[in-house]
Amino acid sequence: MSAHIELFRDKPHLISGSIGLSVLGMSEIREVFRKDYRAPAYLCPDLRLEFRLSEEETEVEAWIRFERNGERVAPLVLDGEELELRLLEIDGSPVAKDDYRIEGNQLKVDKVPRSFEMHTVVAIKPQENLTLSGLYKSSGNFCTQCEAEGFRRITYFLDRPDVVARYSVKLIAEKARYPVLLANGNRIDQGETGEDYHYAVWEDPFPKPSYLFAAVAGKLRCNRGHYTTRSGRDIDLEIWVNEEDLDKTDHALESLKESMRWDEEVFGLEYDLDIYMIVAVPDFNMGAMENKGLNIFNTKYVLAKPETATDADFEAVEGVIAHEYFHNWTGNRVTCRDWFQLTLKEGLTVFRDEQFTADMTSKSVKRIQDVRNLRFGQFAEDAGPMSHPIRPESYVAMDNFYSSTVYRKGSEVVRMYNTLLGTDGFRKGMDLYFDRHDGQAVTCDDFRAAMADANGADLNQFERWYDQNGTPEITITERYHAETGKLDLELEQKSGARPDHAPFHIPIRVALFSDHGSQLECSVTGEKRREHLLELRERKEVYSFTGLAKRPIVSALRGFSAPVKLKGSQSRRELAFLMGADTDDFNRWDSGQRLAKALILENVKRLTDGEDMQVDPLFLDAYETMLRDQSIDPKFKGLALQLPTVGELLNDMAVMDPFSVQVVRRSLLRDISAKFREQLKEMYSELNTEKPYRYEKSDVNRRYLKNTILAILSSAGEEAMLDLAWRQFESADNMTDQQAAFACLKHHSNRYRDESVSAFYRQWEGEALVIDKWFAEQATSEADDSFERVKSLSDHPDFSLSNPNRAFALLVSFCRSNLAAFHREDGEAYSFLADKLIEIDRLNPQSAAKVALAFNQWKRFDRARQDLMKEQLLRIEAQKNLSKDTREIVTRALA
Repeated sequence: MSAHIELFRDKPHLISGSIGLSVLGMSEIREVFRKDYRAPAYLCPDLRLEFRLSEEETEVEAWIRFERNGERVAPLVLDGEELELRLLEIDGSPVAKDDYRIEGNQLKVDKVPRSFEMHTVVAIKPQENLTLSGLYKSSGNFCTQCEAEGFRRITYFLDRPDVVARYSVKLIAEKARYPVLLANGNRIDQGETGEDYHYAVWEDPFPKPSYLFAAVAGKLRCNRGHYTTRSGRDIDLEIWVNEEDLDKTDHALESLKESMRWDEEVFGLEYDLDIYMIVAVPDFNMGAMENKGLNIFNTKYVLAKPETATDADFEAVEGVIAHEYFHNWTGNRVTCRDWFQLTLKEGLTVFRDEQFTADMTSKSVKRIQDVRNLRFGQFAEDAGPMSHPIRPESYVAMDNFYSSTVYRKGSEVVRMYNTLLGTDGFRKGMDLYFDRHDGQAVTCDDFRAAMADANGADLNQFERWYDQNGTPEITITERYHAETGKLDLELEQKSGARPDHAPFHIPIRVALFSDHGSQLECSVTGEKRREHLLELRERKEVYSFTGLAKRPIVSALRGFSAPVKLKGSQSRRELAFLMGADTDDFNRWDSGQRLAKALILENVKRLTDGEDMQVDPLFLDAYETMLRDQSIDPKFKGLALQLPTVGELLNDMAVMDPFSVQVVRRSLLRDISAKFREQLKEMYSELNTEKPYRYEKSDVNRRYLKNTILAILSSAGEEAMLDLAWRQFESADNMTDQQAAFACLKHHSNRYRDESVSAFYRQWEGEALVIDKWFAEQATSEADDSFERVKSLSDHPDFSLSNPNRAFALLVSFCRSNLAAFHREDGEAYSFLADKLIEIDRLNPQSAAKVALAFNQWKRFDRARQDLMKEQLLRIEAQKNLSKDTREIVTRALA
């Protein structure tokens, strides 16, 4: 689904990456610890479910076969939330009221046989379920979301991932209201039950945990396709959507076929059912869910056509379709033993979808985008109160650990296996992993063991990436010995979380360059190479490069070979050199970003000290070199010409000052626009062709560079340049160009902004995903009145707190991407967000917890802003009936 050291419950001060909740005033909320894992007392080989769906209530009847797991005799304890129990039988006999009890969210039966069938009937009300967990209604259709712990809102069960069962599901509903009835697996029967009702029976031949259960009933239309596997099996492909969205599903269908083909070619993995279905719903907490054979998706990651979706949307649809399909093996066929192992499936599958997208688009551009997301989101998470290892040691609300750490850092850890073992070695490890564990619920240690055993590699130290939180920092010290032609590179690693953390096993790719720009061949282990893979295992190690006639320029951490922060003594001149000459695209881009960051943060200090800002000619020269280079990929150039975002810059500050950063960043952007005005205009004109829209790599890259240039030209707010953006806005025949122009116009309080806001809304009213863009673009405006506009938009008739897409488009876009406005000095934005968060928490705790993350960095601001944010955190914490999801986030932040 589109995060150590041993914990001691009685010694919370020893905890790494977790906080003792009893210390935090949360002792009334149950904290779950990895060290307390016990295998389930009972297993469930199979179960049969019957849903009688109706408008007032839904009855769920279950026949569940239980078997004692081993010799341990224990009560049967089943999970259940918001259920009305109407029948409870064991082996056909009613269970006496004295022999069972319901305590909180658990059904407990004290005495049960070694093997038995339990028969239950419960009543639920999906139409009132606004949590979007379990069975609920979206746009009049029934649908489910069971990961992580949603199945317990459907019926009483052992709702944990290490209990795998074969499911048979019968859905009964009104024919007119719900003509389509879907569930996991293959449909084995269907028919009518009376004049107005019909049924469908689905059977999944593969055992699965309850979190992968899915059912859908509604009035939907289908885009059908077929795929023939490499073994010759014909698979039916079905994408189900509301009728008005059917014309937006062709790209999703083709993306699914490409994903199936790629997984066969790269990993030898073939699909295993006769049918693969996707259902798109507008109300969904996640991006998508990989339920076996029946994926349920947020419409955002299925619907795409040129008029309503950008190039980035097309790529996101392709990537998320792939991610959920890849889960069929890395998540479904081999699943997690417990939720602490979440990165086992998510980190691995993110790595796989990143590799897929890189193959479909551009490897270097994709790598840059992934690292930007990691640094902005996960590095900040590592430095904040929710810091945790990729395999957490404890949780209160599991939903809070579907985190950037578990997903993105988890992917980077998998990527390091690939770097250390090589592509062929990694494939050997994957093959052994599936051979050993197909059909099992396993752990991260099982995956690591498969990688080690398949390659005869020592990966014991690698376990620390799973146990220790924080972002390691690597300091590089260079010592060149002219008399021997030797360069000593001293690498020292420090934990970003605790000084007593044991050293990590860190792969670092390094190359050396002459001052003329040629990549040097040299020796560090006796073998001459142009690039070297150093394996840092100790806190400090020295690597000696020989055969060097002159002092070289070092390119380290090429391709971002490990999720670490790099600290070195490289001068601005060396960074400018690498920006123009490095043969590793990631390092070439990163050198430019580091140069820009140094310049901006230096001017922030000047601004704070009351001094005039200065522009380093070295930076402008390097920028011009990149601008004039005709040999590079246009999208890569577009990325290289962009300045670091405000958020990226703040992450490098000891005390965050978003207002000053935004002022300096704007100033530098204006300087760039003024100095290179004619050249930029000429490039824009050449790129602004009138070719019909195509989602093809060359066209996507051309549009990306064109729209980057438009943003630079319009940054100063000059009327001629805004007029250029307005003309693109009016004439655009695709959403990529229209939204890019809208994004340029939104920053300036003038007629262009007001006209574009009105025109965009009039044109797309009724297109939910496009109106989400309309809200998000205004929320991220740098105009002085952006906060007032956000407050006004929160009262707009089209705004809703109950729909995650809409709420996030306005609120999360504002607080995470408009940092100067959110952190305004009077604290009004903090109070506004807290009000909305409290409202959302009453509807959807998962969504509220995500909004609460906006306050996580509060201790990194000046004292006045700290006090204002703390006041709101305390107000949120004091709310009666605050969900455990939000309470965990808020209380950890305050600790």
